[in-house]
Amino acid sequence: MGTAVTWVNSILPEEKPRHLLGIGDPLDLFDAVENGCDLFDCVAPTRIGRHGTLYTNDGLTHIMNERYADDFGPVTNDCACYTCTNYTAAYLSFLFKAKEMLGATLASIHNLYFIINLVKQMRQAILDDTFETFKEDFLRRYKKY
Repeated sequence: MGTAVTWVNSILPEEKPRHLLGIGDPLDLFDAVENGCDLFDCVAPTRIGRHGTLYTNDGLTHIMNERYADDFGPVTNDCACYTCTNYTAAYLSFLFKAKEMLGATLASIHNLYFIINLVKQMRQAILDDTFETFKEDFLRRYKKY
């Protein structure tokens, strides 16, 4: 994908933004930014959220796993989204197991916040000329299961 995106971006006018559709995975976002993309949109954050999978800095979390049944902390401690600041992982897990629609909504809110915040951090790292270090640090911690 990186080769194709680089090729297409090289023939587009410099003054125009590059909008890449269908890119929602954090690892793909890094590749897209490195290859000159400016904007993204994708259904992945909400799609996987509706099925109980949440993005974290450590990788994907499957909230219906038994370990979350008694986890009365947030889904992840390093997130300031509405879901993580107002609900526990145990409650979110319960919502999914009970097939309550609120669970999918809260997981989608979290995933969208995560992706938007990640792109904000990438943008700041580019401005600070620390993108490569930021990427290495993120990839060292993030595990794609």
